[in-house]
Amino acid sequence: MSLATKRSASSCRTSASTGDKVAGIADLLGLLRRLNAARIACRLEQTRQDALCLQVAVPGERWEIELLASGELEIEIFRSNGEIRDAEALDDLFGRFSG
Repeated sequence: MSLATKRSASSCRTSASTGDKVAGIADLLGLLRRLNAARIACRLEQTRQDALCLQVAVPGERWEIELLASGELEIEIFRSNGEIRDAEALDDLFGRFSG
């Protein structure tokens, strides 16, 4: 599978190139088997109407692998900078993300 990558400050977004499609449930099951064989835990969610999303957490990274109804595959990778903060960070987080 040929993948193209777009980088941003907080993530790495990878999407399948034009014409590169997954066949459907067989490919999803194959991907789940591959993650299982590698002992990589994941969660299957539906975060948008036209896609299924595999949420994967590995040390220092979180992956969102989206399988779109069109057959395309999108992968977004979020990497940690390694900084560990204490409980005081909660005030900052809530201040930035609360309505």
